[in-house]
Amino acid sequence: MTVVSRQGRPMTQPKLQSSQAMIPVFAATDSIDDIGAALDEYGCAVVTGAVAQDVRERIRDELAPIMAESPAQQDDPAAFYPGLTRRVPAVVVRSHTARQLVLNPLSLALTERHLGANCQGFQLHATAAVEIGPGARTQVLHREEDGFRIFPLPRPNLVLASIWAISDFTEDNGGTRVVPGSHRWTADRSPRQNEIVSAEMPAGSVFYWTGGLLHGGGENRTQELRYGIILTYSCGWMRPEENHYLEVRRAEVASLDPALRKLLGYSMFGGLGYRDPRL
Repeated sequence: MTVVSRQGRPMTQPKLQSSQAMIPVFAATDSIDDIGAALDEYGCAVVTGAVAQDVRERIRDELAPIMAESPAQQDDPAAFYPGLTRRVPAVVVRSHTARQLVLNPLSLALTERHLGANCQGFQLHATAAVEIGPGARTQVLHREEDGFRIFPLPRPNLVLASIWAISDFTEDNGGTRVVPGSHRWTADRSPRQNEIVSAEMPAGSVFYWTGGLLHGGGENRTQELRYGIILTYSCGWMRPEENHYLEVRRAEVASLDPALRKLLGYSMFGGLGYRDPRL
């Protein structure tokens, strides 16, 4: 298998908001090629109008019981995940409505565009519902691909990430902090403060970023919750961050949408993942 390194591609001029001069902003009806070109160039993009209010409300309602059982812990400044935040994985199992987001056509098309040269198929990498509570600190900047340090920076395209805005995202309430362009950096390059921006977007939007982009949750300086659904995708030959095999009960696997079942790893990627059907 040949792994293709990142290469810049020509792109049309993205629509930019003055408050987000470094983060391209698109509508859900805009061209996949334009959005994908922005991901190539900036490593990130906001897409507004991506999920309806009733879908967001059903997801919130379905996850409410497990969210209530997951109290936000006090902060440990040395911990990777900030305190005063609820974080719930296994979203596919816990919210049937959220499966619509996993199978969103725009997400799948962008993932194919971003990862397709490096794999024969892709998979769901990780899921999480995240409520950043009042007083939560900023998260350390990191890359989704940091688990695959066998590849030097800048790494090949291995992961495409997304976070769906169930509530509004602002700089003040913990909107995801990113460093546009950092997906092209070598290991000796660190961000300056003026290169870090917050992904601000209204509820119903989705923020995409490449696996090599420096990012992290923001500080919540408000009295409101910032609620998002994280869904990431990776090349099918990689070990995914989340172990879906242990979360989805075997009896439920057969009832899943075949496309979702494939994303959870219940298929072969080239010669990887075979099984004896008699077992």
